[in-house]
Amino acid sequence: MLRISHHVSLPDYEIEISAVRAQGAGGQNVNKLATAIHLRFDITASSLPDFYKQRLLKLSDKRISKEGVIIIKAQQYRSQEKNRDEALVRLRDLIRSVAVMRKKRIATKPTKGAQRKRLEHKTQRGQIKSLRRKPTSGGE
Repeated sequence: MLRISHHVSLPDYEIEISAVRAQGAGGQNVNKLATAIHLRFDITASSLPDFYKQRLLKLSDKRISKEGVIIIKAQQYRSQEKNRDEALVRLRDLIRSVAVMRKKRIATKPTKGAQRKRLEHKTQRGQIKSLRRKPTSGGE
């Protein structure tokens, strides 16, 4: 049972976990043991509330396939147990991230003082840059 929040949790049978061989360097251990974890979680077929499902499917995350399946591969650790825990933590964090309600941004106008200050700063910078130029000869 994966606990997402106080009210939401996922039963183990909805999360498909398989052990695969890890990639990259790791000596003899990597060649004979399947320590990496491949986690698959079908959003649409899950028991998550519709609120979570809709927001997860709207996410533009590379871990979510077009079919609505979250695929997480954990291979950071040498032990299968740690990689399994890591994959479940990543799944929980992904689901929790969509539960956070973001504040609506209120468009604001800069104050008159701020506008004046900005324009003064622009003219100062322009004067500094004009002093860097080569002097032009006025007699030609």
